[in-house]
Amino acid sequence: MKLPYHTLSLALALALPGLASAEQAPTELDDVVVTATRTPVSIADSVVPVQVIDREQIDRSQAASLLDLLRGRAGLDFVNQGGPGKITSLFMRGSASSQVLVLVDGVRIGAASSGMPALQDLPIDQIERVEIVRGPRSSLYGSEAIGGVIQIFTRAAGQGLQQNLALTAGSHNLRQASAGFSNRGERGWVSAQGAWQKTDGINACNGSATLFQGCYVDEPDRDGYRNASLNVRGGYALSETLGVEGHMLDAASRNQYDGSIYSGNEADNQQRVYGGKLRWAPGDAFRLSAQIGRNDDQADSYYVQAGTRSFVSTFDTRRDTASVQGDFLFAEGQQLSVGGDWQKDQVTSTTAYSIDNRDNTGVFAEYQGRFGAHSLQASVRNDDNEQFGNHTTGSLGYGLALGHGLRLTASAGTGFKAPTFNDLYYPWSSNPALKPEESTSVNVGIAQYGEGWNWTFNAYESRIDQLIALDSTYTPYNIAKARIRGAELTGFASLAGFDINAQASFTDPRDHTRGAASHDNWLPRRARSSGRLDVDRGFGPLRVGVTASATGHRFDNAANTLRLAGYGTVDLRVEYTLNEAWSLQARAANVFDRAYETVAWYNQPGREYQLTLRYRSR
Repeated sequence: MKLPYHTLSLALALALPGLASAEQAPTELDDVVVTATRTPVSIADSVVPVQVIDREQIDRSQAASLLDLLRGRAGLDFVNQGGPGKITSLFMRGSASSQVLVLVDGVRIGAASSGMPALQDLPIDQIERVEIVRGPRSSLYGSEAIGGVIQIFTRAAGQGLQQNLALTAGSHNLRQASAGFSNRGERGWVSAQGAWQKTDGINACNGSATLFQGCYVDEPDRDGYRNASLNVRGGYALSETLGVEGHMLDAASRNQYDGSIYSGNEADNQQRVYGGKLRWAPGDAFRLSAQIGRNDDQADSYYVQAGTRSFVSTFDTRRDTASVQGDFLFAEGQQLSVGGDWQKDQVTSTTAYSIDNRDNTGVFAEYQGRFGAHSLQASVRNDDNEQFGNHTTGSLGYGLALGHGLRLTASAGTGFKAPTFNDLYYPWSSNPALKPEESTSVNVGIAQYGEGWNWTFNAYESRIDQLIALDSTYTPYNIAKARIRGAELTGFASLAGFDINAQASFTDPRDHTRGAASHDNWLPRRARSSGRLDVDRGFGPLRVGVTASATGHRFDNAANTLRLAGYGTVDLRVEYTLNEAWSLQARAANVFDRAYETVAWYNQPGREYQLTLRYRSR
């Protein structure tokens, strides 16, 4: 059975006016987020759109991956090249993956060579919380934050000693295990989590050996994936005013894909994220924090045939970062934050780059103020990059509380994206004279928060200039432009024991390059519409849920000649609480076995099942 995507989209849109949400229950709207302003601010007081997903929601969703967890959420769109562990690209409000900043515990991640974060290799069992900020944040974070920022917080410690365990089995010979513990005392805390996953996967690509048809090879086999990870976090209060924290995430994976003797068909990948933070708060009027971090992104490719594994290439990148920030609360409801960031990118590869490292230093200032029903946020930042020189960005946001839970917001900001090492220095097809991509964005929103329900609506426009594109000789130049318009609705309602979350996104991503054959075409691989509806209900020890998601059609190329059909999927889940600590979960994904593609020629999983035994100490 096939569900038309427009039928699901209509159902989601009709559900929204009576519901609505920042993707959490109303009692959690007073929770603080730190990603939107680099300082704590409540969700309801943010002047830019924010979503939060916590560990309880992750467990309840039974999501198999980060992609699975974020799919269909407001402003987000993903494309994937063949199932678990395969290359996954994120579009936020129509911006490309390299134009969305991803942080793990405050540390930038992403390959310096390509600018792409390996989201597919971040195990969902290691995630405590996800904060999603939609809209430009370059005035606080610098490069890459044109479309927005996603910050992933790894497992943290609760009160006292806690343990957790999960064992999962499922379709395609899926085997998965995770275990961890945490302890929080009077002055210190520690958390450790290990996870392992292995699946036989699916046949990633449907192509042939014909050029520009699929993967350029014909390998009709299953493309498996495995991942082993360890995460450790800890902190200690040295005094009432001084504290330190440290964290480490190491995820090693092996991914099989359809490839050739030149590109390989198997890769060993490693993601390492390290960091340390010092916090000093001598009084209520001043806070100081300093942080260091490192992200190693390593990828070794091999070609496997007839039991022989031959080395093909290495791409290892390293990002070292350091930052310091001071927050001054100089009057009631008035705060000034100033700080600086330093970043060094390095590339080590079997491919020789003409330049393999560069530094960037940024300084910023931010003001936040509240005046009765009015709130204001303004920030400015200057980045000095070793390659392209100085670049200044800014943002301004305003909020107005109208009463009865209603709030209006408006914001505007500029952003930029520095060229990657591949753009600048890759042999035979690079351009060291490239300038940063630049953007200007505006957003208007309205939200209302009530007892047991809330809703939000945001509309935006972004214009991206000096977009990097290839000319007729396949050399990158700042020759392209884009204009992206869109709207987003989110909603939550708790009705008769049902928890209902709904979200919908409508995007018009256009190529605005004058004189180009692709002028006014859709930007490739972006869907114009998407939506998601989650409904959960508890019946004593039994809890059942359904997720319906829908995505409109997209084009796989800039010429808009290769159209990929829209699709809809339905997932079912059930959880039975055996006692205070143990529970049994079962999930059926894509229950109608819908066949679809998000990248031309690359398959997506059909109907899948998984069963999980879970332990959580109370």
